[in-house]
Amino acid sequence: MANTKELSVEEKLRTLYDLQLIDSRIDEIRNVRGELPLEVEDLEDEVAGLGTRLEKLKADLDSIEEQIRSKKNAIDDHKTAIKKYTEQQKNVRNNREFNSLSKEVEFQELEIQLAEKQIRELKASIEHKTETITQSEEKLEAKTTHLNHKKSELDAIMAETEKEETFLIEKSSEYAEMIEERLLSAYKRIRSSVRNGLAVVSIERGASAGSFFTIPPQTQMEIAARKKIITDEHSGRILVDSALADEEKEKMEQLFAKI
Repeated sequence: MANTKELSVEEKLRTLYDLQLIDSRIDEIRNVRGELPLEVEDLEDEVAGLGTRLEKLKADLDSIEEQIRSKKNAIDDHKTAIKKYTEQQKNVRNNREFNSLSKEVEFQELEIQLAEKQIRELKASIEHKTETITQSEEKLEAKTTHLNHKKSELDAIMAETEKEETFLIEKSSEYAEMIEERLLSAYKRIRSSVRNGLAVVSIERGASAGSFFTIPPQTQMEIAARKKIITDEHSGRILVDSALADEEKEKMEQLFAKI
């Protein structure tokens, strides 16, 4: 980290405030995108899930149709067996053989009845599955259309902001490298702990920006002197005087205007 030890307190405050302005600008860009990236990601997961479910439903339908074909083939086999046993009854030598063949015929007829009942149940299942598939396809189509719309929306925002965000991220790294590690760590800690990400704020109307707590006049004088790093006792934010803040805002606005 070049020149960090050579910076005066005032230079450190200016660099910190510049870093805050750059990071706040990055925050603004990301707020424009808002929840859209997460929304797109959730929609992609939902569409993928619906697609997987639809494939399973269609595979189930194929399986049911295969079961029906198998049952129909079994019925044909049972009918062939009945015909065979009926023919054999014509050539029996006694009642015992006749009764035995009659039981075989009765068994085959019961098997046919069972298979026909199972086929009816499978056909009812097909109707239900087909209806579910139709509903799933409609839902998938609607979700895919919604996803494509949201992706187009996100792509448009990204196209507008990506260049600026990339530039600002590079600038943020440059300014961060100029700040000593202890101070940078404090900045990052404060920034992550406050709702609006403001770790460095200026004095406005005798209070730190965004705060209603008045800063004592003596402390305000010390802040304006720029001889030491002073934090707000209520929020923990690093404080800079309004004149320094205005100068750095103007400088950063010129930088942002070049993007």
